[in-house]
Amino acid sequence: MAKSSRLRSRPVNRSGLQQLPTRLLQYPLVPCKGRITVTQEDLACLDAGEFLNDVIIDFYLKYLLLEGVGGSVAQRSHVFSSFFYRQLSRRRAAGEDHASSVPDRHIRHQRVKTWTRNEDIFTKDFLFVPVNQESHWFLVVVCFPGLDVVRHEDFQPAAGGPDRPAGKITVNMKPQQPPECTQQGWRKRRVMKRSCILVMDSLKLSNHENVCRLIRDYLQVEWEVRRKTPRLFTPDSMRSCSCRVPQQDNSSDCGVYLLQYVESFLQNPVVHFDLPVRLENWFPRQRVRQKRDEIRSLIMRLKDKEPNK
Repeated sequence: MAKSSRLRSRPVNRSGLQQLPTRLLQYPLVPCKGRITVTQEDLACLDAGEFLNDVIIDFYLKYLLLEGVGGSVAQRSHVFSSFFYRQLSRRRAAGEDHASSVPDRHIRHQRVKTWTRNEDIFTKDFLFVPVNQESHWFLVVVCFPGLDVVRHEDFQPAAGGPDRPAGKITVNMKPQQPPECTQQGWRKRRVMKRSCILVMDSLKLSNHENVCRLIRDYLQVEWEVRRKTPRLFTPDSMRSCSCRVPQQDNSSDCGVYLLQYVESFLQNPVVHFDLPVRLENWFPRQRVRQKRDEIRSLIMRLKDKEPNK
């Protein structure tokens, strides 16, 4: 079973004191709220066979959204940190027990309500939620959270080719026929849009039903708080789907696949939401095999660009 990286024990110097991790980079490079600190210890997670930790996951997702891929899809998307679902899903703490009469979904929402204080997620088309469940990474994509009916619209092909991350390592790979439901593969004039939850799991080991329920509960309370009106988010009004996606062939790459799912979605998004969604040929396995070196090179390039170096 693929596991996330756990914090390694810190090295000890000759005097017997623990050494602090060596800071490599703070991203974004420009000082701002929510910067991510990447250490030498985090970089070791990118070694072959190691499990990615939350720092590497959050760093690369932020990079993809801010400057790695760009384009209209990124502008219409919101990425939650890996800590979001961890906070949302944890059991009630001792200090929360006194509020036994308060519905569970309100208690959970209370923990994370400030994270979207300055952003209305219901104006976004896509919400990316990295999930670590039973030490296994997978991705949840909430599509059109503000849409309350199924719509059929004219298909608007994207102008030009797909966006590519800056500095991306290129490897000769056989071209694949893109999935029919995606931007590059769609050949019809009309598309279906619906509010739904897409689960992308490279091993399919986890039970996703509870994850989808907690996310629907969160959206329901967030809608009430932001829009000041009630709205039910149910399995009928917001269906969930375990997508058929490229699968890992080892025990350590679940986090790498999660990152590639997001990158592929930003480059070649799903445009037709007739469930279930089939994305088996979204990207070749070789692209994932180069991902660790790609992220390592990116971190070192950004480190060299960091001010005051």
